[in-house]
Amino acid sequence: MGAATGATRGQRVRPEDIYRWGPTWSRRVGWVLDHVWWNTTVHGAENVPATGPVIIASNHTGIVDGPVLHGALPRGSHVLVKQEFFDSTIGFLMTWAGQIPVDRASGRAALAVGKALLDEGRVVGIFPEGTRGRGDVSEVRAGVAWLAVNSGAPVVPAAVLGTRRTGDKRGYVPPPRAKLHVAFGKPLDLALPDGVSRRERLARAMDGIGAGLAAHVAAAVALTGVPLPASAQDPVGPVATDKEE
Repeated sequence: MGAATGATRGQRVRPEDIYRWGPTWSRRVGWVLDHVWWNTTVHGAENVPATGPVIIASNHTGIVDGPVLHGALPRGSHVLVKQEFFDSTIGFLMTWAGQIPVDRASGRAALAVGKALLDEGRVVGIFPEGTRGRGDVSEVRAGVAWLAVNSGAPVVPAAVLGTRRTGDKRGYVPPPRAKLHVAFGKPLDLALPDGVSRRERLARAMDGIGAGLAAHVAAAVALTGVPLPASAQDPVGPVATDKEE
């Protein structure tokens, strides 16, 4: 694939490797999972622009957040997904679905693919926290800011709630008809003025996305009454507590 020997899948991915037709069918599968297998309420879908490039920045608590978010969106999306899922027994489905494998130790290739898709006017989803945790957006990685600054696409915050609650392990899969929520907010105002350095624009974008997404998640928790898990880690012992491990 023109990449250095030994490069991981996420490091060697290119725009031409992504199936543009994938989200056409996979979003329908996601919708069935959301509304038939689970019981998902979608809030604020009208906040996602109907046309043009869009970055969906979502919190991340549970292993099924990706398909839940994918099925809740009113448009087909290409979501950055850790490459380990592509290497699993269902990896071919991730490829056919048009999703983007990312090496979390070196995500440059995946971000370049995301920008290429945004340049085509598509929707790209990303979990700025980088891994499953409490979902409170206490920490944001720089990749989402890079995408926002380099593509100029609006950033729509998303909150996925109910996929993992206090006492559930990080690999927990909600049972059939579990009550889930996905809430989309209005595009964030990142206030990126001209006349400042690229580094300053990236820093401001990162701060704006982190603060905006955290505020949106807090508002979604208040709206739905569904709390975030008390800990980012697996529970210790048979009884869950509110103490951070």
